Amino acid sequence: MSMDKSAQGESHRGLIKSVSIVSLGTLSSRILGFLRDVILARFLGTGFKADAFFVAQKIPNLFRDLVGEGATNSAFVPVFSEYVHTRSKKELLEFISVIFILGLMVLSAITVLGIWLAPWVVKLIAPGFVVEPEKLELTVRLTRIIFPYLILIGLTAYGMAVLYTFKSFVVPAFSPCLLNIALIISAVISFYTMEEPEYGLAIGVLVGGVLQLLAHFRPIMKMGIRFVKPASLNHKGALQVGRLLLPRILGSGVYQLAVFIDTFCASLSFVVGAGGISAIYYANRVIQFPMGIFTFAMASAVLPTLSELATKNDLPRFRKTLIFALENIFFVMFPTSILTMILARPIVRVLFERGEFNPYSTEVTAMALMAYCIGLFSFGAIKIMVTAFHSLQDTKTPVKVAALCLCINTALNFILMYPFLVGGIALASSIAGTVDFMILFFVMDKRLGDMRQEMARYVSKIFIATFLTGLVVFYTWEKWAYPSEFIKLMAVGCLGLLAYGIATYVLKVQQAQKICLWATGRMK
Repeated sequence: MSMDKSAQGESHRGLIKSVSIVSLGTLSSRILGFLRDVILARFLGTGFKADAFFVAQKIPNLFRDLVGEGATNSAFVPVFSEYVHTRSKKELLEFISVIFILGLMVLSAITVLGIWLAPWVVKLIAPGFVVEPEKLELTVRLTRIIFPYLILIGLTAYGMAVLYTFKSFVVPAFSPCLLNIALIISAVISFYTMEEPEYGLAIGVLVGGVLQLLAHFRPIMKMGIRFVKPASLNHKGALQVGRLLLPRILGSGVYQLAVFIDTFCASLSFVVGAGGISAIYYANRVIQFPMGIFTFAMASAVLPTLSELATKNDLPRFRKTLIFALENIFFVMFPTSILTMILARPIVRVLFERGEFNPYSTEVTAMALMAYCIGLFSFGAIKIMVTAFHSLQDTKTPVKVAALCLCINTALNFILMYPFLVGGIALASSIAGTVDFMILFFVMDKRLGDMRQEMARYVSKIFIATFLTGLVVFYTWEKWAYPSEFIKLMAVGCLGLLAYGIATYVLKVQQAQKICLWATGRMK
């Protein structure tokens, strides 16, 4: 028993180390991303050029998750892990080469079709643009320029999956910084040298994609991974990936359909008001900051570990690792939700309100941000649960649940957008996301057992600590007076985190106790 606990502890420490690497890389990327968004907000605001660029950028990213990194990680990593642990190097290299060729073929075909069908795709994604010919034409042009980014990021995701399987996280963690750097440089240059700087931004997206792709293949070559000419593309491993990939594509399709419905509703300015699409975008950028730094890091780091445990059929350690990942997600996301919800307006104001981003832009963006905060913990937990199902090579269950929640999301969108405007669109996503997580959790609990009671005790403690933190933050924000809103925001935020830390320590939350031991130098 002691050996099992020791092995579990070592596994958790290794997982936290991997999460720390990915988190640091993601933090760097998010900081650069916020700098990029501040620059974009400064020059574009929530005007028609901003809407055009964000929709154009979104379209290839819709396909990116269908056949790019999301699909690659869920379908390729589990099978790749199986080849690494059970097959010869020759078989491994042939499998990798076949997947590369097939991926390049699929991505290229989608890109060609996307460029050709761009006018119809834009009209489908943002039908509200039809009544504004200038905005529609600009969006189509930008979409055609940006679409080849799909090939670049798809192959980058392939390289990322190879590195993940070997538990090499540094390059995948830091490579997104290259895209943000490229966009920042292109934004500064184009806004000061071009009459239509949005085209310079579109080129910056492609440059960033090239840099990311090149960054991944160098460490892969150092690992001894080489391209070999396969005897046939009809490969058993590729067929196995295909069987996992098809439900995953359907699942991604369900998610992207939800994004499409959100964009559709946000484009109806006569209902939700002007700038709905941009407001949703900027609110998502704020939400994605903690999501990217911790949730994405945890999901990326835990995938190869869970896949390895699933391959070995070590379900007890699989369950423990899954619970450990969920507890850490909740420990971070619950206080983040309450802090961001209470401080939504000053956060948006400090980050974006300058130039074309006016007080109205702040108000509509803050409205969406507060609604998204309600589902922040579930958005993070869903990623972990879906990762667990994919590690067990079950890509069907998350699809079925996502399809059900899409119906819920759609119905709520049309119900809530009238009384709550753009905030109703975000609130619908939060409610649907919470339902999604609960169903996935209870299904997994039936498979693994003994998860519900353990998680219920933990969540009750976190909820109490979060409630107390919210009271502290709300009171201090209302009562304290500072000449600088930025300084006040930082002070109140730090006080809230301190209050949360004290509350969780008093409630004997394991993560808080370990942080205290680490801070005092007593962590072994």
